[in-house]
Amino acid sequence: MGTANRTMPKAAHHIPQFLSDENMERLTQIMYPKQAAEGDYLFWEGDKADRLYYVHGGTVKLSKSTEDGKAFILQVAQSGDLFGEFGSGEPQSYGYDGIVMEDASLGVILIKDLEVLIWRHGDMAMQLFKWMSQMQQFVQSKFRDLLLFGKNGALASTLIRLTNSYGEMDERGIRITIKLTHTDLANMIGSTREGVNRMLSEYKAAGAIELENGRLVITNLPFFQAMVGCAGCPLGVCRI
Repeated sequence: MGTANRTMPKAAHHIPQFLSDENMERLTQIMYPKQAAEGDYLFWEGDKADRLYYVHGGTVKLSKSTEDGKAFILQVAQSGDLFGEFGSGEPQSYGYDGIVMEDASLGVILIKDLEVLIWRHGDMAMQLFKWMSQMQQFVQSKFRDLLLFGKNGALASTLIRLTNSYGEMDERGIRITIKLTHTDLANMIGSTREGVNRMLSEYKAAGAIELENGRLVITNLPFFQAMVGCAGCPLGVCRI
């Protein structure tokens, strides 16, 4: 988690560039451009995972469905994110749906083209390994918060992560620039819309949040940090 004294930037771009400038340029050269509109599915769970996606702009949610029809949002990919299945050496399938939340500009990277790049430039393999390691830490930290602190703590953790990923300072606190429904928040923590409504009402009564044109404003960040005992996780991990 972030610390209480961390200064928030104007916009939330805490995605560390895992590749060197040289390798990032090489990766860009093999990308196929793709524009996708809000609501589009890039892929479905079970589809052949033969490509990665790099986000130039917009947002994409990676959502896992359970057997009883419930959805769990694993990640909201934003500008600077790379996502997909890679690294096992065996044919893979996507374990989640990729759904565009906000109109997105993407770079599509075929796995077969990436493998050629790695073969030619060995240092890229280590840099991609670091990316996969960080993404594993990111997912583990989200599940840790849910398991250790329950739904209330998981929502508090999600709000902290949102300030790191989509927070802008204003006179009242940290405004979350992305518009999320209560159902979206519920799907991020494995809860129900009604449960999220209740918890948000409690936070509002405590003076920790406000609502502005359908967007959240975090007015008391330490309130949420205290709920989950923020440990100063890197911003690359403490994000939505």
